[in-house]
Amino acid sequence: MKREEAELKLKNIFGFDNFFDDQWKTIDRVLQKKRVLLIEKTGFGKSLTFQFPATQFDGLTIIFFFFFALMRDQIKSLDEKGIKADLINSQETNERNDLIIEKAINNELKILYITPERLASASWQNAVSKMNISFIVIDEAHCISTWGHEFRPDFRRIIKLMQVLPSNIPVLATTATATLSVSEDIKEQIGNNIEIIRGDLLRENLKLNVIHVENEEDKMAWMLSYLKNVSGNGLVYTGTTINTEIYSKWLESEKLNTIFYHGKMDGDIKKGIEKEWMNDKYKAVIATNALGMGIDKSNIRFIIHTQITQSLIHYYQEIGRAGRDGKTAEIFLLFNVKDTALPLSFINGARPSVKKYEKVISALKEEPLGEKNLMKATNLKQTQVRTIKADLLDQKIIIEVKYGSNKKYEYKYNASQLDTTVFENLRNHRLEKFKKMLKYINTNKCKMLYLCNYLGDSNSNSCEICDSCSNNKNQFSMSKNDKEKIKQFQDNFFPILEVETTKTNLINGIASSYYGFSNVGTIINKCKYKDGGNFPNILLKQTLRAFGKTFKDQKFDLVLFVPPTKSGKLVENFANKLAMTLKLPITPLVKIRDTKEQKIFQIGALKTENIKDAFDINIDIINKSILLIDDIFDSGATIKEIGKMLTNKGAKIIAPLVIAKTVGGDIAN
Repeated sequence: MKREEAELKLKNIFGFDNFFDDQWKTIDRVLQKKRVLLIEKTGFGKSLTFQFPATQFDGLTIIFFFFFALMRDQIKSLDEKGIKADLINSQETNERNDLIIEKAINNELKILYITPERLASASWQNAVSKMNISFIVIDEAHCISTWGHEFRPDFRRIIKLMQVLPSNIPVLATTATATLSVSEDIKEQIGNNIEIIRGDLLRENLKLNVIHVENEEDKMAWMLSYLKNVSGNGLVYTGTTINTEIYSKWLESEKLNTIFYHGKMDGDIKKGIEKEWMNDKYKAVIATNALGMGIDKSNIRFIIHTQITQSLIHYYQEIGRAGRDGKTAEIFLLFNVKDTALPLSFINGARPSVKKYEKVISALKEEPLGEKNLMKATNLKQTQVRTIKADLLDQKIIIEVKYGSNKKYEYKYNASQLDTTVFENLRNHRLEKFKKMLKYINTNKCKMLYLCNYLGDSNSNSCEICDSCSNNKNQFSMSKNDKEKIKQFQDNFFPILEVETTKTNLINGIASSYYGFSNVGTIINKCKYKDGGNFPNILLKQTLRAFGKTFKDQKFDLVLFVPPTKSGKLVENFANKLAMTLKLPITPLVKIRDTKEQKIFQIGALKTENIKDAFDINIDIINKSILLIDDIFDSGATIKEIGKMLTNKGAKIIAPLVIAKTVGGDIAN
């Protein structure tokens, strides 16, 4: 097909007059049924390089995608153009996914989006050979590289599919963030006959700045000042899910219209926030990187990072969401020297410890196990088990077997020893990338040029607008007024305990603080584990403030407290003081069997088993409203178990009140 003919079709189908040169170059290679890796900056229009060819092939185009939000947006846009497209992913029911697969087999779809995790499903594996596949696309292709910053074990299944595809099926891999080593790795995995098309990565409209601060409170104060004065709306990225809530509530307390967003939120809530944000409802969305990577919003005027990223690739990709309309957008990284701890913990923990690999091997030496039973046998989280079993399968230490319709894993007799060399190499590679990120913080060189050169772009032009080019040394310290405002916010910010269910009479409770947000966690730790004595009155006052704000209109009949596993009478004494202050009667719960400390268990099923049917009460509580006291709220399993028991005994309302809610296991997603 000639370019002129293709552009006539482009106008008719998509409404655009012309292709960019690199767009056409890519499309031309695809239409010739070649394999291509396209590396272009965010906002270039990479999606057109696979959507247009998909309309020209007779069969089905399969697009491997990693961000649900953008999948939904693209499918909606394609449907409006009369192009039949749909998706299968883990957020949908098996019934719906099977229905979409059936449509693909029956040639009722032109484009099928799929997340790599679905390749493991039996329904997909049975169906793929029946599909008339014309074209394969891997968007965000850095994800399939072991050296890429978002690699996950399930992505290996894409490579296995590449290896069995007929050579005349074209393959297009696209990304905005591939270093030379990552692009070479992608090339090797997809096939050395792949052609690399690399564009100019310079974003001249992004004004890059680093703001040096002394602590978290400085970040809060700087954000408030900036958002009160800047025009337009934007994104604030945090390093943890908890910080999305803390920063958002802080800004809301100062009358700024913000909302928080992270990957652990309910899917419908996330969709609602995404839609409202696209319609410019909020000054800023305070989010982990779960937002932004999958949303095509053209008028983001600023992006603020409150936490340094693990690599320049992460950073370039995240800031690339700003200024897609071509207008200037301001980019800020707020940096405190202590901020290196979080990304280093992610890097060092990217692979589970050797001890955890040995746990899995030992369990499978005993008997073949499916994933869920393997988690229970090893007390390891799902993400850890999936990483470990993928590595053990690669090293042929375990094998995947079918027991009827069930998939299990078993130890391979006389398998070789675990080789950790690749893990160490990967860790060292990531540490080197992090060092480059730290150099970016203090470079006197043009920051945009520094980023582009790191990503393999040979461009030598400075942006002329970053803080290095402008010779601005950005240092910030909050004022006394800022400090007083933040202290007032910290004293009156109370995390919600979400425990309501339809099966119990529990209502959502409240904590006086997050464990690491103020000095509350330090005080609890000293009292519980360092012989610090009873919880002091400062914790009582803070907890009473939380109670007053949340339950001031609720009448209670009785105070109960959670029996301890190890900490003696700390909770009992605290609950007695609280009940005395509230002038409420107090009675103990009864522990009818021994339990272990909940914190030793990594997965919810084991936490639930540990305290199942472990509690009772010896008094009549029919139609009573109960205030349930504990020191620390983690998974909520203990509160929920007690709530179930009290509901069965006739309690009308059970309201949890705790000193601190943990941030354990908190990650950015």
